[in-house]
Amino acid sequence: MAFRKVERLGKLLSPNFSNVRNLTSKAPSTSSFSPQDVCIVGFARTPMGAFNGSLASLSASELGAVAIKAALNRAAISPDMVDEVLMGNVLSAGVGQAPARQAALGAGVPTSACCTTVNKVCASGMKTITMAAQSIATGTSSVVVAGGMESMSNVPYYLPKARSGYRLGHGEVTDGIIKDGLWDAYNDFHMGNCGEICAKHFNLTREQQDEEALESLRRAVDASSSGMFDGEMAPVEIKGRRGKPSTYVTEDEALQQGVDEGKMRALRPVFQKDGTITAGNASPISDGAAAVVLVSAAKAEELGLKVLARVRGYADAEQAPEWFSTAPSLAIPKVRLRGSLRLLAIPKRTAALCLKPVHPCPPICASHISTTKPTRKTTPLLAEPHWAT
Repeated sequence: MAFRKVERLGKLLSPNFSNVRNLTSKAPSTSSFSPQDVCIVGFARTPMGAFNGSLASLSASELGAVAIKAALNRAAISPDMVDEVLMGNVLSAGVGQAPARQAALGAGVPTSACCTTVNKVCASGMKTITMAAQSIATGTSSVVVAGGMESMSNVPYYLPKARSGYRLGHGEVTDGIIKDGLWDAYNDFHMGNCGEICAKHFNLTREQQDEEALESLRRAVDASSSGMFDGEMAPVEIKGRRGKPSTYVTEDEALQQGVDEGKMRALRPVFQKDGTITAGNASPISDGAAAVVLVSAAKAEELGLKVLARVRGYADAEQAPEWFSTAPSLAIPKVRLRGSLRLLAIPKRTAALCLKPVHPCPPICASHISTTKPTRKTTPLLAEPHWAT
């Protein structure tokens, strides 16, 4: 079923779409690249921790440092060779100055590396990859780390009037997660309502969304239990207290509960009384980080690095804020028109999302983290050789 969806998308994008089953797993060779071609040579992600769960004791920057260090290690690149670090981070309140630089230095990257924190909400992690590609293509940098990091468990509550004084009467405490991460600032409602608008427009029922979420969760649980995520995972050390030994988080926390179909179908709508989106068919709030290492083809050749993938193209697309979920359907044709899009650049769970053309809520395979999710989607893409080529 999933593969047929991929085939359908391929035929929509290109009449010359070829059968992906015939692809080789051989890594790309740099011999056919130009010196400034952008190559991906390493990747890693932390497990996705549940809200106030196993990773809650670490800040976003600390999680980012784990992902960066692991990605560089797998790329066989010394941290002192990094020219630039770009990390997405949306919920920066309380994280401290320059979160990306904190993460970079925590991973052993030298102080000479230029670091930038990017906030493009859910697309932040993917935007860092395109910015890294641009930096390399223009000759500004040769080795760039890009990714995203978030600790939603550590986002503080705000006291909006505390600085000027509350004077008389009751005050209000504002949730930083909602205010800066999950609230539509233009229409003044929760982002979940955008999903409801999309679901209503495309006639997507509660049953369809539950089935999509259940299937996504089943596949993720199966993939995790079979070790398919092992190649992308960077274990996170949680230091023991009062002399107790450290423990290591190695698996996505949301997947450890398995699949409870009855419970999911019994959940009430979250955002609207007669709505279709629930806590079960929407992604959970989580903590985590992901990173990829990009280099120029010349640098890959010089260092003898294994090239996992080449960045062929990218595109941004935006429209009315409440329709953000359908923006990918505008970006894909842009890349296609530039002649740089191949179907293999789209993971099958995103292909299914595009064919709807967009599912009102993202698959819940592990989590939803404002900045990490786009980069996290890139790591399994690279981990599967037939996708990477």
